[in-house]
Amino acid sequence: MVKEGDVIENSVVESMNSHRCGLCCLGPLTFHAQAVGNKVRLSQGGLLAERSGSTFKNGLVFSSRTVRVQEKIRLRVEKDQFNWHGALRVGFTNVSPSSRSLPLPMMAIPDLTKTPGHWAAPLPESLCQAGSVLQFWVSHGGSLFARSNNGRPHKLFTGVDLSQPLWAMIDIYGQTCSIFLLGSEKSVTFYTRRSCPTPEYFTSPQHDNHCNLISDDCISCLDMKADNHSGQDCVVCMGREATVTLPCGHRCLCAGCVRRVVQQFGSCPLCRHDIREPSL
Repeated sequence: MVKEGDVIENSVVESMNSHRCGLCCLGPLTFHAQAVGNKVRLSQGGLLAERSGSTFKNGLVFSSRTVRVQEKIRLRVEKDQFNWHGALRVGFTNVSPSSRSLPLPMMAIPDLTKTPGHWAAPLPESLCQAGSVLQFWVSHGGSLFARSNNGRPHKLFTGVDLSQPLWAMIDIYGQTCSIFLLGSEKSVTFYTRRSCPTPEYFTSPQHDNHCNLISDDCISCLDMKADNHSGQDCVVCMGREATVTLPCGHRCLCAGCVRRVVQQFGSCPLCRHDIREPSL
């Protein structure tokens, strides 16, 4: 018998997989909700993954959808501890997270990489300090690349099989305790395609309304257009109408800038009220 919770969960997954705002949109990207290591806790809509600091392993997470060649997965190291050796491991797999049985193996290397369809490499500890913004991707030649804070790309591995769909695979290992998924981007000839915000709402205690962060003006598409309007300007880009009411009550951001503000600062640009979590 299918449970009500399963129906809701499947509907959300189906919505995320089918959602596209336009040609510039890669679709929502989060960590897979079920295929997580048994010491990992997901929060903030599946964007924040935290591993218990009492161990250096059991920190596997996967992307919620397949990723493309040259699609750069972006994440930020939120917390690290120096009582362990080693740090984040990143890579790809053509084994669907949904088909994996639990509990997951303890480590990506060697537990998964010794089996077919898994490719991963360790990142140097120096690149994985708290606050570092990392990117990793697979090239058209099947090589795994990574870089930190927009620095020089490092070639980590060669031999990824591109003939089948790929999911991103991350092991929150060793000194790395917590990571935040910032989305992804893929550069094409004349523009950049980006993942769009995941389904999420902000509720203002002073206004009885909700603002859906996925709208016709998705962050992925807003970079390609500018609409005329007569309302208050977004205080960040100053070029689009402020349509998002934050939990503090300030209506000061457009739908394109709100995700960046949440991820990079986590507070209202006007009053510094915390906006990372919806108000209760």
